[in-house]
Amino acid sequence: QAPLVESGGGLVQPGGSLRLSCAASGVALDRYYVGWFRQAPGKEREGISCISRCDSTTYYVDSVKGRFIISRDNDKNTVYLQMNSLKPKDTAVYYCTADLAVRCSTDYLSSSGMDYSGRGTRVTVSS
Repeated sequence: QAPLVESGGGLVQPGGSLRLSCAASGVALDRYYVGWFRQAPGKEREGISCISRCDSTTYYVDSVKGRFIISRDNDKNTVYLQMNSLKPKDTAVYYCTADLAVRCSTDYLSSSGMDYSGRGTRVTVSS
């Protein structure tokens, strides 16, 4: 099984909500900084949120701030992304990543080559 597996994507109407999950296997996520990225059709990958490993400090880009919430459940070895008030421009494939060294900050969301990255889950926001 892949170390990180995303789930929870799907088709939702504008204004709706989805909760994405990033489940880890063979990786103790509580040791890692974890983030969510997305890539819309024809666009570059965009880092949107991350969560620290120790104090669960979070960071969001402006485009999702106030609408998305990242959280972690260490007992389940899973990180979540609650997405509310979804807009058509949120349509993308969403990926989770984990890294031991890159702290949750703008640096994390602009980084590539993380220790682990999932294969993604597709989110489509459309009426």
